[in-house]
Amino acid sequence: MTPIVDPDIERYSDAHTTPGPDWLDALAAETREQLECPQMLTGPVEGRLLETLVWVIGARRVLELGTYSGYSALSMAAALPDGGKVITCELDASHAEFAQRHIDASPYADRIEIRVGPAIDAVRSLDGPFDLVFIDADKTGYSDYFEATLPLLSERGLIVIDNTLFSGDVLEPSSDSSRAIADLNDRLAADPRVVCVLLPVRDGVTLVRRAS
Repeated sequence: MTPIVDPDIERYSDAHTTPGPDWLDALAAETREQLECPQMLTGPVEGRLLETLVWVIGARRVLELGTYSGYSALSMAAALPDGGKVITCELDASHAEFAQRHIDASPYADRIEIRVGPAIDAVRSLDGPFDLVFIDADKTGYSDYFEATLPLLSERGLIVIDNTLFSGDVLEPSSDSSRAIADLNDRLAADPRVVCVLLPVRDGVTLVRRAS
């Protein structure tokens, strides 16, 4: 991921965001040391944003598409009430195993369930409603994931979509992934079913709710 926010601003944002717990810092460090594509790590600023969104809307059920190393799932689980649940879907079994190990070492293991396999298959097997859906899986599948999860969204729920600026490549798309994201961005902005806002946080985070 090519930075689109000034690195000094990124560092300042990190320094002025409430730090995460030691076990989440350990997960982040091990992700950078052991996994490919460490730039996919959610990180402290976006992690706190996700946690705060879960807390603000009072979510009890969360669906995540794209677990990677488990940082975002754990961030969201921290804001759930007792009995709340995150169902997170991961295609790569080795990533799921890595995430599960860190989930088991956290205080929130009872709140998180990992489903291994294609995310779209998992979504089609689930019943709603979900109060928050976080989409952060393969980018060419974003439109399908959005259409599949919108019917599962609770009345006042949020769909949160990551990487919607795609290192700025959405301005002049040059890959299948950036073209897919740019197309979804255009469609969301014109979709009468929803209201959306694209935030220039890290690589772009879009919040989507049902239109009233």
